[in-house]
Amino acid sequence: MRVLLISMPDVVPILVHEAAVHIPNLGIASIGGNIDSEHDVYLVDLIRKRRSVKKYLTKIVGRIKPDLVGLSAMAWQYDTCIKIAHLIKELRPQIKIVIGGYHATLMAEEIGESSESQWIDFIARGEGEEVCRRLANALSGKDDFTDILSLSYRSEVDRKFIHNPRAENLDLETIKLPIRDKRRLTWGYHLMNAGIETLETTRGCTRSCNFCSMKNMYGRTFRTYPISRVLDDIDDIYYNRKVRSIFITDDNMVLNPRRVIELCDAIIAKGYKKLRLFVQADCITMAMREDMVAKMAEAGFCSVFLGIENGSKKNLSAAGKGDIVAASKKAIANCHKYGMMVIGGLIFGFPDDDAQSIQENYEFFKEIGADAAYCQIITPYPKTGMREYLLSENLITNKTDLKKYNGLWANVRTKYLRSDELQYQFWYQRQVVLGWWKPPHSTQSQGRLWTWIWRFMFKPYLKLRYKRVMKKHGWEGRFQLEIQRLERMNTFDDLKEY
Repeated sequence: MRVLLISMPDVVPILVHEAAVHIPNLGIASIGGNIDSEHDVYLVDLIRKRRSVKKYLTKIVGRIKPDLVGLSAMAWQYDTCIKIAHLIKELRPQIKIVIGGYHATLMAEEIGESSESQWIDFIARGEGEEVCRRLANALSGKDDFTDILSLSYRSEVDRKFIHNPRAENLDLETIKLPIRDKRRLTWGYHLMNAGIETLETTRGCTRSCNFCSMKNMYGRTFRTYPISRVLDDIDDIYYNRKVRSIFITDDNMVLNPRRVIELCDAIIAKGYKKLRLFVQADCITMAMREDMVAKMAEAGFCSVFLGIENGSKKNLSAAGKGDIVAASKKAIANCHKYGMMVIGGLIFGFPDDDAQSIQENYEFFKEIGADAAYCQIITPYPKTGMREYLLSENLITNKTDLKKYNGLWANVRTKYLRSDELQYQFWYQRQVVLGWWKPPHSTQSQGRLWTWIWRFMFKPYLKLRYKRVMKKHGWEGRFQLEIQRLERMNTFDDLKEY
């Protein structure tokens, strides 16, 4: 069997322009690494081929002639996923296509009954390593579709989808290392001017945030990889790939502080030089365990994303989070004490938001002293508690165009703002309150080249450019130009016919 696993080209800018950060997809790499060695497996991250998706896939499919193609997509990437499935079926109709990821897991039954299901042969629900391993074997005649838990497949009688029962969560001790060698056909992953790779040390989260899809993937569970397995993974990145920057994809790595400290001690003992680790964490743990933060910094953790979400107690309650305002401030202080950069996550568009509360939330962010803001508008992701709540309040204005479910678009209204007003205030208040980003000293020392380029080349150029735009168009005109840019960002002209 020849297996080709593909991740989508759709992106969301993280702090900076979407071309500045291209991170490899760990999901397809892990699935590929766990397919039995008798099969030939190849990986393609289309984030590296955004300007020529159809041309590139036509070439690769023609060269490899895969028997099975796996497509991984989130809700906002699903439209592109279906177009690519259509393209592949047009290129080679005999190819079997399996889709997986968050959206396929949550919406398998709806997808199976939809018109676009004509381009899909299988759906892998939940964790993909075991189901895709067995699917490849079944297509080779060594397993049976009916026995593969978490697989959805077509009935031979009426071609309708049959959804096998969900599997239990995997034992992470059985998961093999992801693929990062020549089987990965795309390359050039980077964070600004430095190479970057991804790994995971845990799966799942036990927090109760009702806007998150995680519990639909794993339940409210938290599992850890053996520390020896994590070190093997870092060794592969550090010694074989020669990469020093690693983004840890865990949803909330710090839920077990004792294990974090143990892992950090193991990393320190390995003596890696210039290792830079980026991670996501919750404010409460980072606030309460300064000893853990200190150990993380010593091990090479240089940046942490904290889900601060909002400065309003009422909005935090609506999101299923407790009052973490004080914890946010303490967590940031702890990180800064040990030289770690803090990226704070903010969410806007709660039911009681108006222009003033949006402004106040940005001012709150300035007050707590985080180094950079990753801002989103609340998104009614399928099958989440937040979606059900917003539906009950009749506050969702876009229920079906999932391509705009990436946090950048106002798919909701509030009690005081129409969705177009929310979209504008979300953008406008950021410009006037947060202004131009100023890299903190810790970031400048860690990335001298790109921060120098930003401070002395891009930032002066952009200031001059937007000064001219403001003179000609004003705030509303500048906003419309930004909306047009966002509309173009994940539009792939060569896929429009599909």
